Amino acid sequence: MADTVPGRLAPLLSQYDWACGRLLARLTGPDTDSGDGERVAVSPLTDAEYLWEPAPGAWSVRRKADGPGPGATVLVGAGDWGRDGGRPHPWPPPVTTIAWRMAHVAEMLLFRAEYTVGSRTGSEADLVYPGTADAAVDLLARGVRAWREALVTADDAALDEVGRCTYPDGDDAEQPFLEIVWWVNQEVLHHGAEIALLRDLHGALHRG
Repeated sequence: MADTVPGRLAPLLSQYDWACGRLLARLTGPDTDSGDGERVAVSPLTDAEYLWEPAPGAWSVRRKADGPGPGATVLVGAGDWGRDGGRPHPWPPPVTTIAWRMAHVAEMLLFRAEYTVGSRTGSEADLVYPGTADAAVDLLARGVRAWREALVTADDAALDEVGRCTYPDGDDAEQPFLEIVWWVNQEVLHHGAEIALLRDLHGALHRG
């Protein structure tokens, strides 16, 4: 592990920690920062929200026994549940559930860590996708920790190293590591905002 975080990495690591902390708080509660310093109460993510399909044809995480959703050709994963997938993806892309988005972020973090400081093996086909909200939060939190542990191994020279991460589902092997760090932050911020909005929509539509 690097003794100190390189100056170029420090603001990106700080942003990553903030974004992940805010996302996990929006999923678990008991509250989160509203953005203006006020604390807003948050209830833990329920299974109903987790699997809620906000539009017809949405992609999700499903029981393998039920088969893929509309437009999907496979349920990827190693367990009883799988994530809708298959290539080529439909066009336009399907709307995706909170479950699908959480799975996407978790697998991205776990496998980018694995292909940076791990054995550089494995794929989405090896991952057990959770069928419950609590288990999905645990998987996401594990991914958050794994990628952070990979980040803090990087010294300043490593940030410029092309191919430090060889994650196969992208052009990581052709990019300096600092570019991968930036991209992962963008993915967490982007999908974290989507997940938060879907929680708000579910609450507005199902509020009793």
